[in-house]
Amino acid sequence: MRGRATGLLAGVVADALLGDPRRGHPVAVFGAAAARLERTWWADSRPRGAVYAAVLVGGAVLGGAAVERAARRSALAAGVVTAVATWAVLGGRSLAGEGSALAGELAADDLAAARRRLPSLCGRDPSALDADGLARAALESVAENTSDAVVAPLVWGAVAGVPGLLGYRAVNTLDAMVGHLSPRHARFGWASARADDVANAVPARVAAALTAAAAPVVGGRPGTALAAWRHDARRHPSPNAGPVEAAFAGALGRRLGGRTVYAYGVQERPTLGAGPPPRVPDLQRAVTLSRAVSVGAAVLAGGVAWALGGGGRAGRRRGRGAHQADDRVIRHGRNVPGSMINCLLRRER
Repeated sequence: MRGRATGLLAGVVADALLGDPRRGHPVAVFGAAAARLERTWWADSRPRGAVYAAVLVGGAVLGGAAVERAARRSALAAGVVTAVATWAVLGGRSLAGEGSALAGELAADDLAAARRRLPSLCGRDPSALDADGLARAALESVAENTSDAVVAPLVWGAVAGVPGLLGYRAVNTLDAMVGHLSPRHARFGWASARADDVANAVPARVAAALTAAAAPVVGGRPGTALAAWRHDARRHPSPNAGPVEAAFAGALGRRLGGRTVYAYGVQERPTLGAGPPPRVPDLQRAVTLSRAVSVGAAVLAGGVAWALGGGGRAGRRRGRGAHQADDRVIRHGRNVPGSMINCLLRRER
């Protein structure tokens, strides 16, 4: 378990320093396999889609459990395995990099480049968006994906180790691929979308709380972020994007939501927050806030993993007085349950 805490933090550092590999990314490999299986198994059926999701997510969880079990006898091996898995599923550097790059293109009034880049962050139609519309779309995606691509993997990694990391990323990737409201996936992707809602229920609220705590980094107030979360989050069509986007709106002092155009249709989103609509400079502020939330999530995840592993004073006292059999249970027991690739695959509900 102590190897888990160290591995999570090492994986965060690896993502910050290395980012995503340009070729052979594990999430892209999983996505390609999922796409091939979809072509074979697809039917306009919820049960068929549920089996599809269960096979893919179950395979990821079992694979993670097997790898973690093989490495459990060595704290070093356990730490390395957890670090590699964490690096593979995180998308913090890519998310912040794409957001910053788009902010720079908008600041330079290069709308053509910004429109080309927007699909790497979200699934909206950029063709009819002006500079402020592009900034709003990217800002809302940065907010949601801060939870999906950073906070949620770390929460699952802290409580469930490598199976949690890989299982969560499998759920989130399937939601991005088939969990939206297109005619093809409205029924087949239902189970994937619901699984993603369940997997993100707690992490999204952790992300919202961390956003409120980090509000002073961008000149905001924690109380304003908490008020926006409390009053506006439930109005969002997504039960998990709502808390995070509302907290971002409050922390930044901006109003999010409104008309939202996707390839599969138009949504009239309710507004979140009480400030003016976001402008181009607010996108870079959102990226700064996302980075601060990511740091907070890493510290929190490392602390939770350490505490679950008996790293505290109480755990050490119990370890000194425990029988050998109990020690084996403590050492061997475990909780059961983007990267750029995540941003490319990710859709917003």
